[in-house]
Amino acid sequence: MTTTTTPSRGRRRAPTRMKRAAGKAAALQKPRVILALLLLLALTSVMLLDGYLRAEVGGDQRVRTGASSSKVPDEVLDGGPILTFRGGQATTVSVPDKTIALTFDDGPNPTWTPKVLEILQEYDVPGTFFVVGSMVSRYPSIVKTMVDQGNEVGIHTFTHVDLSYQSDTRVDREMQQTQLALAGAAGITTTLFRAPYSSETDAIDNYSWPVYKELGADGYTSVFVDTDSDDWKKPGVSKIIKWATPDDDEGASVLFHDAGGERSQTIKALPKYIKKMKAKGYTFTTISGVLEEQNADGQQASGSGAGAAAGQQAGQQPGGAPNGEGNGNGTGNGTANGYGTGIGNAGGGSGAAEARNPLQAAHREATGVTLYEGKALIGAVALAEWTVPALSVGLMVVGVAVMGRFGMMLILARRHYRLRNKRRFSWGPTVTRPVSVIVPAYNEKECIANTLQSLAQSTHPIEIIVVDDGSTDGTSEIARDAAASLGMRNVRVIRQENAGKPAALNNGVRNASYDIVIMMDGDTVFEPDAVHQLVQPFADPKVGAVAGNAKVGNRNTVIGAWQHIEYVMGFNLDRRMYDLLRCMPTIPGAIGAFRRDAVLEVGGMSEDTLAEDTDITIAMHRAGWQVVYQEHAKAWTEAPGSLKQLWSQRYRWSYGTMQALWKHRKSLTDKGPSGRFGRVGMPLVVLFQIVTPVFAPLIDVFTVYSMIFVDFQAALLAWFAVLGIQLGCAAYAFRLDKEKYRYLLMMPLQQLAYRQMMYLVLIHSSITALTGGRLRWQKLKRTGEVGTPAGVSG
Repeated sequence: MTTTTTPSRGRRRAPTRMKRAAGKAAALQKPRVILALLLLLALTSVMLLDGYLRAEVGGDQRVRTGASSSKVPDEVLDGGPILTFRGGQATTVSVPDKTIALTFDDGPNPTWTPKVLEILQEYDVPGTFFVVGSMVSRYPSIVKTMVDQGNEVGIHTFTHVDLSYQSDTRVDREMQQTQLALAGAAGITTTLFRAPYSSETDAIDNYSWPVYKELGADGYTSVFVDTDSDDWKKPGVSKIIKWATPDDDEGASVLFHDAGGERSQTIKALPKYIKKMKAKGYTFTTISGVLEEQNADGQQASGSGAGAAAGQQAGQQPGGAPNGEGNGNGTGNGTANGYGTGIGNAGGGSGAAEARNPLQAAHREATGVTLYEGKALIGAVALAEWTVPALSVGLMVVGVAVMGRFGMMLILARRHYRLRNKRRFSWGPTVTRPVSVIVPAYNEKECIANTLQSLAQSTHPIEIIVVDDGSTDGTSEIARDAAASLGMRNVRVIRQENAGKPAALNNGVRNASYDIVIMMDGDTVFEPDAVHQLVQPFADPKVGAVAGNAKVGNRNTVIGAWQHIEYVMGFNLDRRMYDLLRCMPTIPGAIGAFRRDAVLEVGGMSEDTLAEDTDITIAMHRAGWQVVYQEHAKAWTEAPGSLKQLWSQRYRWSYGTMQALWKHRKSLTDKGPSGRFGRVGMPLVVLFQIVTPVFAPLIDVFTVYSMIFVDFQAALLAWFAVLGIQLGCAAYAFRLDKEKYRYLLMMPLQQLAYRQMMYLVLIHSSITALTGGRLRWQKLKRTGEVGTPAGVSG
């Protein structure tokens, strides 16, 4: 055994400086992790908001029938359709004869409400729209148009629930949220309310009555119906018109719907109904118009009459229109026949019959906090309305990518297995010449002895070069002692100042005696024939590097079992696919072999990235070398034993992969072997190792979303269908690697945990890359659990 000390190529890093740098790096990582978590939280919040807006959460379509109304006053049950509580006293108001208060429920709807508004504007008829807050939030411009045209709006709750089933807190929330939506959409609030699933006042029962009283105490006017068009039943245009027509010239609060379903019959019936009622001498007003007329009492007639007279006089002037506006003792709209509606002022008395004020009496201007909170709500909803469809597209991309990847892996992996395991398959003449094994080590006191012991059992002639990268735990002394106790005279221990793993590997390559070098980690143990199997592809002169089959040794913990599944399915099945496509992106650091001249040709192990294994693999492709996978060369490595260590490792891997892809981005436009990798390998790596993991959590997020807001059973079945496909692929991978299937029992939990973790890791890595952050070679805490291969059975 020979021991030498070689100066480092890298810059010197004193321990105190290392500690300071590590502390600074840790301080920088925390905000990035927090930002990644906040992005996930924001995504979840946006989807919850979207579901809530669609009234699919907390939706309540229960309609209570047969309940007693013993606590409801008879004058309310037998009264008019407008219920107020002025002065704390329940009072009902009826619509005057020959008057229609045209009301619409369940909007706004982007298809039907604008058509209703066009009809009302064309026939100069006002409407009172009882809107659902969630729909207002989604279509604020329609409500703004509604109010600007002089129509009136009232609250129909935020999620269209039966308030008689809800708690006081829920009732308050439904009302307040709708008020905020109105404030953000049109700059108003309203005092009008209509309960979902309500009808006439005689349907008020002992459960709903307290709700109306409470809302009345808060200043709300509850509005019911006299006449229901039942247009939601879609009975046909003629029946809608018939059912909406009051008997015996009575006035009525008439109900139509501008949303809640397909409303083409309503759109066809509405203009015919308006013309019919006008022909019968009816006038149209709003709920506020009815209340103002009732409040005006006896003075209403004089005001209205003065307005009508002024209107008639204006209409009789030369050049005047049959319909004219006049100002005299009163102001109003009058017809040539002397009939008019208007706000009049005669002899100091006031009358209220004009229903098309720019700001209806029921409306209040939203100001202050209410206005700003309303605008914030509309903004958040707009974000949700954009985000969820975009995420749906992302989910489709993920679905296609995942299914495509599984399909490619199954087809190509099977082909790879059959090709490489044919009896007549051969790389060429058997490679028997000695090779150099390079073991970079930094504080590997727990593992280095096991590593050397496994190499001592190698069936292939080797020299071993242990490069101690400035260890502080006596790694080099342990390595020398282990080699001596095992009688290994083919071991050299080279000490260098701490310079990082790439520098340690390059140091080993420079000191290697043979033309083939094998690189392994200091925590890895080889099976006895691993080296021999690993070097056989070099019989083909076109092969420049070989990836071995890395396996998880410490697989008897939950985290270890998760990584075991990942290694067998995600890494080794992938490598079979990449091998056939001739675009292998990574030679694993745990077990990989290279032609020494090829390594030197591409400049050695680069310090430009944290994924030096990916970096040099891509460089080998670009230099024209073939990179292959040797499934029979098996090594056992110690995987991270905690989520923190796993995060640290995957963070370094993902960030390093991004660096390597960016470094070799010119391969996209290169010709020859370099261009082949750029146009085949690089897109696959980006799609399967970056894009898909970033969007993969959408599978779980949309599953939860669908379970809560859409269809619980269908969503759960879809999730299990995806899991079943993954299990099928994993089972096939385990079969090819001759692994035991019992570990697949951990797969459902593994998929849930890994998808979320890899999302956060990749977001964290992306933020680090965008902010120009740098990472060091991170050392994971080792336990030495992975012993010699004989002790690590599947």
